[in-house]
Amino acid sequence: MALVELVKTVAQRKAATPAQVALAWLLAQRPFIVPTPGTTKLHRLEENLGAASLELNAEDLREIEEGASAIRIEGARLPEAVLVMSDTE
Repeated sequence: MALVELVKTVAQRKAATPAQVALAWLLAQRPFIVPTPGTTKLHRLEENLGAASLELNAEDLREIEEGASAIRIEGARLPEAVLVMSDTE
């Protein structure tokens, strides 16, 4: 939830949705990460497309990076059964 709150803070300042900020942050990582969000709802597709025109400046990216690095992540990335099947430990 701490990461969600961080993204919400940036989203409010940018007049965007948290989903748009998350996708814009991923796009800013290029060429290493290419987000492929899925949806069955037209309004969500339109929201997701809005991320392409959302500009996160250096200060926004720094805020997200520093905030995220200060959050302690607990638990496994995937359930144990999935980790064993996918061999991605």
